[in-house]
Amino acid sequence: MLTHEDKELLAKKGISEEKIAEQLACFEKGFPFLKLSAAASVENGGIMLATEADQQRYLAAWDAYKEGDKKIVKFVPASGAASRMFKNMFEFLGADYNVPTTDFEKKFFDHIHNFAFYNDLNAACMDNTGKNIDALIAEKNYKAVVANLLEAAGLNYGSLPKGLLKFHRYADGVRTPLEEHLVEGALYAAGKSGDVFVHFTVSTEHRELFQKLVDSKAAEYAAKYGVNYHISFSEQKPSTDTVAADMENKPFRDKDGKLLFRPGGHGALIENLNDLDADVVFIKNIDNVVPDRLKDDTVTYKKLLAGVLVTLQKQAFEYLKLLDSGSYRHDELENIIRFVQQQLHCRRADLKDLEDADLVIYLRKKLNRPMRVCGMVKNVGEPGGGPFLAYNPDGTVSLQILESSQIDMNDAEKKAMFEKGTHFNPVDLVCAVRNYKGEKFNLLNYVDKATGFISYKSKNGKDLKALELPGLWNGSMSDWNTVFVEVPLSTFNPVKTVNDLLREQHQ
Repeated sequence: MLTHEDKELLAKKGISEEKIAEQLACFEKGFPFLKLSAAASVENGGIMLATEADQQRYLAAWDAYKEGDKKIVKFVPASGAASRMFKNMFEFLGADYNVPTTDFEKKFFDHIHNFAFYNDLNAACMDNTGKNIDALIAEKNYKAVVANLLEAAGLNYGSLPKGLLKFHRYADGVRTPLEEHLVEGALYAAGKSGDVFVHFTVSTEHRELFQKLVDSKAAEYAAKYGVNYHISFSEQKPSTDTVAADMENKPFRDKDGKLLFRPGGHGALIENLNDLDADVVFIKNIDNVVPDRLKDDTVTYKKLLAGVLVTLQKQAFEYLKLLDSGSYRHDELENIIRFVQQQLHCRRADLKDLEDADLVIYLRKKLNRPMRVCGMVKNVGEPGGGPFLAYNPDGTVSLQILESSQIDMNDAEKKAMFEKGTHFNPVDLVCAVRNYKGEKFNLLNYVDKATGFISYKSKNGKDLKALELPGLWNGSMSDWNTVFVEVPLSTFNPVKTVNDLLREQHQ
């Protein structure tokens, strides 16, 4: 039963009572595993491997598209705190030993001069201890160095978002991931007038810091690359928070008796994406950036993905206009079927049994929806999602990005499919979000609500269940036209731990 106080809280967040009931029902019944057809690969045609000639054609298609009057936006999910990046160093601070002991700790201190934030950290150590890093290390006061890195009295890196940390060192200074994304935007997402639209999703508590960094740096990069930046921010909406449940699937209440809500995961950002005014949207995670000397591959393949997208979209639009005209020949319908099956990888077993009228309705529905082209890298054992051919609720089989939690690992056949997958999802997407009449799609209509995820957490010593919404590039884009293209591993350089910044790609 919801109390008067509960209802006030729901109203404040913009969450209906029906939605709460729906979420509690999810805890009760759980989420079904997805039915798989196969792991997508180059061999079975699920992943496109562009030839040299293809590459030139798609790069030219993107350059031509940018010369039009379409609005291109770079969308960067940037709200994640860097606390997980420093998990090992937090553990060192709390350990009952005082000198680096694990391989991770030793590596951090052996190469501490190589971090882009070294000078800032050195200054913080001087301010707070009167000694520089080398002096503190010489007297084996390692924890003072780490405390100055992570805690509020120092750099506060343990609480800041990744986007604001200093990642890369240059001859003329250092750069944060936010700045690297601004540079990327200038290199592949600038329109013909030189306008570059970049949108960051941030947490409420850090928005001011992001704005401050943009205010101090944007003009410098605009001048350097000859572009005009239009940088905007949004936050995860309170209405996308999900209610927590206890082990009996009843609403979890904190010690004051209040309902506990949790952020709905990155799937909540489909709302932010839906609010954008754009024709084409690039999506890439905040921490997947490299210094300028390694940006060529990133820029080339971003343009390639975009070229594939606008080429496919142009053909889909032409077919939709043909269907709308009502005057099409049978061979033209066969061409459309081939396009949907072979180019958009959407197949239906009973297609031959459909009457022409039903066939046209089916083809129109499959063509007239949002489209995304996703880069896929060869599997190198990174945790996370991968490309699959999966069955949809309407019986069709299409390309989907799936997480391991969506796959029944107790089914030997499905587990083998997952483990033998040749490629991995690096979160490298280019999306088309308007229909053939130039109208914006309502992206919320293309979410598969049955693809959420339940995780187990605790609060004040009490176990609870948390509900994550369908992931942004998983179930939230389930009913989009999806195409996978192989991109080189050089375009995938995430920073999951602080020591990843010591990799050659970030030096």
